[in-house]
Amino acid sequence: MLRFYDTAARAKVEFVPRVEGAVSMYVCGPTPYSEPHLGHGRKEVVFDTVRRYLLWCGYRVTYVSNVTDVEDRIIARAREEGTTEAEIVRRYEARFHDAFDRLNVLRPDEEPHATEWIGPMITLIEELVARKHAYVVEGHGVYFDVLSLPGYGALSHRSVDELVGSAGARVDVDERKRSPVDFALWKAAKPGEPVWDSPWGPGRPGWHIECSAMSLGILGDGFDIHGGGDDLVFPHHENEIAQAVGAGHRFARYWLHNGMVNVGGEKMSKSLGNFTVLTELLDRIDPRAFRLLVLQTHYRRQMEVGEKELTDAQKAVERLDALARRARVERLPGRPAADPAPFRDAMDDDFDTPAALAYVFDLVRRANTALDEGRRDDAAALVSAVRELTGVLGLELRDEEAPDDEVAALVARRDEARARRDFAEADRIRDELRNRGVVLEDTPHGTVWRRGDGP
Repeated sequence: MLRFYDTAARAKVEFVPRVEGAVSMYVCGPTPYSEPHLGHGRKEVVFDTVRRYLLWCGYRVTYVSNVTDVEDRIIARAREEGTTEAEIVRRYEARFHDAFDRLNVLRPDEEPHATEWIGPMITLIEELVARKHAYVVEGHGVYFDVLSLPGYGALSHRSVDELVGSAGARVDVDERKRSPVDFALWKAAKPGEPVWDSPWGPGRPGWHIECSAMSLGILGDGFDIHGGGDDLVFPHHENEIAQAVGAGHRFARYWLHNGMVNVGGEKMSKSLGNFTVLTELLDRIDPRAFRLLVLQTHYRRQMEVGEKELTDAQKAVERLDALARRARVERLPGRPAADPAPFRDAMDDDFDTPAALAYVFDLVRRANTALDEGRRDDAAALVSAVRELTGVLGLELRDEEAPDDEVAALVARRDEARARRDFAEADRIRDELRNRGVVLEDTPHGTVWRRGDGP
């Protein structure tokens, strides 16, 4: 039985889909005005893993993730660079796709762009105005009337009074609004900005209305899961709910939010100087190591990214590959996978990927032991389980032989480790090379190596 933590309920709840055997998911996607960062990478891996697990469990999954292609920061970047908003979006959307592809993130089933959904947004705003949950300010646009909707703040568990009095309410200050927490549904046109016609004059949509319109338009009322980073709980997701409910629609039935990323012990931000571009990191490490690092932290907890964490994750990936190579060299017979019940139990308990990974690496240990002891059938079943479960986690194993220059580099690292008397590291590298089918021979003139018959 799958249970996970629902942000609105503030508790683990049993997942019961709207339609038996099918799952509808909407996850807030990027605003492509700059390079993707580690937080984007973590969110994508988290929800890709949720999707993959649901698929493995036999559900038919419809996964939707939007692209915000009209927004203040896109407009500002286009002005800075003397180009169009469309060119900014085209350039950076391609970089997001490249980074997520390298992380083995499945592309969404549908990836709507906000500018393609202006009509449905206008319709939704008209419904809100008709129901008196929104009001028009001539010459400025349309605002949502937060005080008109009982229950506003239920997702973030904050009362309207708390939000109004909060200095950190994260809403625009505008004296034309009835309440400080009211938010824009439609913004009147400004010189040099992209505009569309509407019943309230030319302008463009506010940020929040796009996700309500697109998720309901594609997945329908009462779709199953809405996801995103926990920085979106308020105001974005709170306002999405308000717009949908205010217009008479049932919105998402479950809410999943992932935690933020820390770099060097502090929350990643440009102001702290620890902002890390995702593609730059993936250029210097195996992207699988970053994916594994994400999975080693429970999705709701803050995730620490540092050199030690990345190095440890890379070593863990190498252990997986070493088993895959050893299995190839041993020419293991095909066998059904070992029972994955502990893996399923871990994932059914709020997508506990750290516990699921621990079980996978226990299988790796047991498989190597079985190979050492000549129990080939046992080893084959265990290796099959490792391959299946790492696939569920989006971790592809590589069993190809290392090229000669890579082997030479590892041999050199082992020699350096021996020179500084770090025999544990030297032994680790020797074992890794042995698992790759490389035989080492220490001679008075240095280390020589040759291709052997495997471990």
